[in-house]
Amino acid sequence: MSETPRDRYTHGHHESVVQSHARRRAEVEAWFLLPRLSAGMRLLDAGCGPGTITAGLARAVSPGEVVGLDAADAVLDHARAHIAEESVSNVEFVAGDIYALDFADAEFDVVYANQLLQHLTDPVRAISEMRRVLKPGGMLAVRDADYATMSPHPKFPDFLDWNRLYHEVAYRNQAEPDAGRTLPAWVRAAGFPQIEIHPNVVAMDGEDARIWGRTWSQRILYSGIADQAIEYGYANRAELQKLSDGWATWAKSEQPFFMFTQIAVLATR
Repeated sequence: MSETPRDRYTHGHHESVVQSHARRRAEVEAWFLLPRLSAGMRLLDAGCGPGTITAGLARAVSPGEVVGLDAADAVLDHARAHIAEESVSNVEFVAGDIYALDFADAEFDVVYANQLLQHLTDPVRAISEMRRVLKPGGMLAVRDADYATMSPHPKFPDFLDWNRLYHEVAYRNQAEPDAGRTLPAWVRAAGFPQIEIHPNVVAMDGEDARIWGRTWSQRILYSGIADQAIEYGYANRAELQKLSDGWATWAKSEQPFFMFTQIAVLATR
């Protein structure tokens, strides 16, 4: 078998990233999947992060078992703490490799992955591995953003520089920041000829937009993307500070609004 790809997570696991991801909930991030879930299903949440989506999925399939998998042990500590706070008991969190899942063939009724594939160097291989652990008739549910569609109001020049830098760093990592538009092709290439495409536009207004802006003002200074941008020679600290200030100023706008496209794909094995 070929060597396992070596991925580098563009965002990293700085607290600003983890806290941003912790705002996610199944009702928003898995809206296309929740109506298909039923009690007793066994579900794998691949790239579960801090577990806030996992909790909602677990409630939807209870008493069925949910396994939350992530490559980073540290973020799984957040996930276990969140599950304890939510009093959700049908979840197990494990560290693992998405390219070599430590599960037998046909173990799961559902495999879900939110915002994972955009960070991988070989997403088709990862989806093929997800397919392997699905039962016949089981569902694959994947969803990714498309960074090129991101758009703020009011417009501000530093946003364009930020978006360009984000793409440069992601491509240097051999990842695909505009994964939303590529997702259907990846799923088909991994052995799912019949798919459902579920698009939606994420729209953040007012305080939600301000939180998004404040979060990115921190992430562009302190998270993995900042370290990698400097390492690759794409930006220096002063330039990152300028981007951070631009985000912070935008977050204080009277009526900030932010939008981008998300694409979800459902497929049956």
